[in-house]
Amino acid sequence: FHTEWVPEFARGFLQKKWDNSQEVCSLEDLHTIAIGQMKAENNALKKANKVLFCDTNIWVTKVWSETHFSGYFSPELKNILKSVRYDYYFLTNIDVPWVKDDLRDRPDNREEMFNYFKGQLDVNEIQYSVVSGGKEERLKRAILTLDKIFD
Repeated sequence: FHTEWVPEFARGFLQKKWDNSQEVCSLEDLHTIAIGQMKAENNALKKANKVLFCDTNIWVTKVWSETHFSGYFSPELKNILKSVRYDYYFLTNIDVPWVKDDLRDRPDNREEMFNYFKGQLDVNEIQYSVVSGGKEERLKRAILTLDKIFD
């Protein structure tokens, strides 16, 4: 698609935190993560060609906050969420094995997390597709979907 993509800001930020002190994400980190992600998205958007791919975004931060901090999502982050719009989501299914790393958690709650993400997309009437299968199959399906959108 000859365009830009934005990696997940949280992964680098939280990996550094883990490497330095073996600490996991705190509620206070979510503001830094949201601002860092939005800054990266806005910078990439200036160079994007028709579409910008984002590995994650403020909606993911919202879901993570609510599922990991007893339903809490800060008013400041709610305001950021209201100020942005994303056109389409690819929601990745949980049909691939969970792979442990320093940051991934809740291997036994994958279905619950998937359903929460899906529920947020549904209740907020956000367009999305669920992509399933192996790496090549997921990519193929995503490309076919994007080709339909851009036709």
